[in-house]
Amino acid sequence: MRIGRIAGLALIGLFVSGRVASVHAQAQTESNPAPTQANQSASGDSVQGQKYFEQAGCGWCHAEAGHAAGKGPKLEGSERTDSFITFRIKHGKEGAMPAFGGTFNDKQIADILAYIRSLRG
Repeated sequence: MRIGRIAGLALIGLFVSGRVASVHAQAQTESNPAPTQANQSASGDSVQGQKYFEQAGCGWCHAEAGHAAGKGPKLEGSERTDSFITFRIKHGKEGAMPAFGGTFNDKQIADILAYIRSLRG
C-alpha cells in the first residue's frame, strides 16, 4: 500500500513538473518569438494599416514608410513571422521600440501587419 502511494505521488510530481516546464517553454516562446521566415497570410486591411502606421509615427524609425532602415529595421520584405511582428507591435522592444498594445486593438494591429506585408520595392 505504501509503495503504491509513493509511486502515485511520484507520477503526480512528474506530471506537474512536466506541465510547468511546458508552460515555461510556451511563455518563453511567446515573450520572444523566433525570427523565422515570414508568414504571408496577413488578413488585415493594408490601406487602414498604413493610416495607423502613419498615425503612430512608425516612419520616424522605419524610414520611407517602412521601405528603408532608419533607427529601426526596414520592414519591406521582412522575413519575421506574422506572430513576431504582431508581438513586437503590441509589446515593443525595451530601449528600441515603444509598445503599441495600449494604442491599437488586435484588428488595428492586424491592419498594420497587412500594411507591412504589402510593402513592395
